[in-house]
Amino acid sequence: MGPTLGHRIRVEAHAVWLAARDPRTPLLAKLIGLLVAAYALSPIDLIPDFIPVLGLVDDALLIPAGAWLFERLVPAEVLAEHRAAAEAAAERPVSRWGIAIVVALWLALAWLAWSAATFHFD
Repeated sequence: MGPTLGHRIRVEAHAVWLAARDPRTPLLAKLIGLLVAAYALSPIDLIPDFIPVLGLVDDALLIPAGAWLFERLVPAEVLAEHRAAAEAAAERPVSRWGIAIVVALWLALAWLAWSAATFHFD
């Protein structure tokens, strides 16, 4: 069984992000690539993901469309190099400790913000 659509979109968005930061990429392509990668990585969507079917359609259409445009503006060898790097990164195991540390940091920051807000308004 081949890679899922979600996997392909993640790998393509990562490849676009890597290629957009490459000095061999033209300026217009860099701007489009950064927009595509920012949208792919952003927790804010045009249509929220919790809306059945439509919430995932925007990701399934906008990210590939942006990647297609980006691909037309970037030298083929540059994008191929970064696609291979993105695919290799996708195959690495996920660090559960890394996830736990990031979640703990976010929780600590949220607790500090809540504590500061309640102290300030008491």
